[in-house]
Order: sequence, then structure tokens, then C-alpha cells
Amino acid sequence: MSTHRLFVALRPPRPIRAALIAAMHGISGARWQDDEQLHLTLRFIGEVDRHRAEDIAAALGGLHAPAIPARIAGVGLFERQGRPHMVWAGVEPHAPLAALHRKVDQALARVGIAPETRAFVPHITLARLNRASGPVAPFLAQSSDLASPPFLFGHVTLYESEMGHGGSRYHPVARYPLEAEATSADATALTSSHVAAKPPSSP
Repeated sequence: MSTHRLFVALRPPRPIRAALIAAMHGISGARWQDDEQLHLTLRFIGEVDRHRAEDIAAALGGLHAPAIPARIAGVGLFERQGRPHMVWAGVEPHAPLAALHRKVDQALARVGIAPETRAFVPHITLARLNRASGPVAPFLAQSSDLASPPFLFGHVTLYESEMGHGGSRYHPVARYPLEAEATSADATALTSSHVAAKPPSSP
């Protein structure tokens, strides 16, 4: 049976993505994200089979949350084993984004997905780094005041991630409006047909 590598995310609007792309420079050897890859991850799910993917889509259709006004606020760095691993743009305010993250976690728990254990840090990845990348400090200093006008996250999106030679490519599978009158039937139906049509992927 085919498997699907899924995650749940918020997609910033085009002008915000353009501003982030304009800030992507100054670290040699960095693998900068492109427009298609820019998102704020609410929850990484990982590999699931088609039936579990359909259950996840249906569960997310039960989300009830308002659209979230947000803004870009500064940059940061994640390390792995003491080495720079990823640079990102921060997103504020934290509280409503964290509340939405918890609601996504609760929805996924209803279909057997274990809750997230890592601390939730709202961010949009700008670049992935390796041992040859750097230095990072000049970028962090130069971009410390990176900011945007307020914008609105109006949808939650379920994505499928596919690995390729140029890095991961992200395909929207279903989209769920963040409004009181939102309905999920269309999004769930889209997910079922999309996932059923996906060819088997390599482990």
C-alpha cells in the first residue's frame, strides 16, 4: 500500500512570501526555500497509509477556529548537534497560533496520531544548512529587525511532502477555512480523491 508523508501548515499570502524571499541572502552554501516551500508548520505527521490519510483529512475537517491576524517578527536559528541547521522567520502573535496548534493536535489524536512533544515555535523556514554553510551570524544580525505588515492566515492546509533531488516538494491535499461558517465536505472529498490517486512512494 502506498504511503503519504503529511503535515499541517499555514500558508502566508503572496506579498509576505515575496518579502521573505527578498531577505534570503547572505549565507554561503545555504539551501534557501522557494515560494512553493514557504509555510508555517502547525504539525508534522509523517508517513501514513492511504486509509489513515483519509481519516486525518476527515478529522481536520472538524476544526473550528477563527482566522488569525499575524505578522513576521525577526529571525532565528535552530541547531542540530551543536551546528546551525536551519534559519527561520518568526511569526507573531504566539498565543492564537499555539491555540490553533493545540486544536490540530486534538483533532489528530482522535484518529490515533500521538500528540506533539516538542515545544511549538511559530516560524517559517527560510533556509536549511549543512556543515559547509555559513557563517550565519551576519545574516542573523542583518535581519534581526525583519518585519511585515499584519496579514491574515485564513486557511489551514494539509500537505503531502515528496522528497526529490532538489529537496522536498510540497503538494496541498486539502484546505480548511478558518472561519465560523467553514465547512469541510469539499476539502475532505478532495483529500480522498487525491490520496487514492497517489502512486506508491519509496520508503
